[in-house]
Amino acid sequence: MTSTDPHSSGPAPVGVSPDMATLLDTGFGKLLGLRFVELGPDRVTATYEVRPELLQPFGIVHGGVHCAVVESLASTGAGLWFQDGHVVGVNNSTDFLRAAREGVLTGEATPIHRGRTQQLWLVTITDEQNRPIARGQVRLQNIADTGSIGR
Repeated sequence: MTSTDPHSSGPAPVGVSPDMATLLDTGFGKLLGLRFVELGPDRVTATYEVRPELLQPFGIVHGGVHCAVVESLASTGAGLWFQDGHVVGVNNSTDFLRAAREGVLTGEATPIHRGRTQQLWLVTITDEQNRPIARGQVRLQNIADTGSIGR
């Protein structure tokens, strides 16, 4: 398990490739405001702050945000575990348990199953009072590197 702040300009965390560290600090995860607290092949934890741009019209965090966080954390952990290639999500099932209107939310991803061709990860999102906000599971396909893209 490695603690890191991917929004710093420091070196890649131990056990995390420079490519992975760069990916964690760009793209959709950055847009969501994900701040990785723990990174490892057996557990990934990140926080994100409730901001106005993450709310739906009724003033609560949009369910799509929770789905995206669930997929992001599961994919990160699965990718750290599967080092012979990369992983892609093939199914995301997220349940919304409680509305969040403010504060900092925490997502924790842990593996349920890791096999030769697929992985299944469980992600729980909680609020600052440790109440469950959302819970999801993501099935990921392990794709071995073959030397060229598209095969």
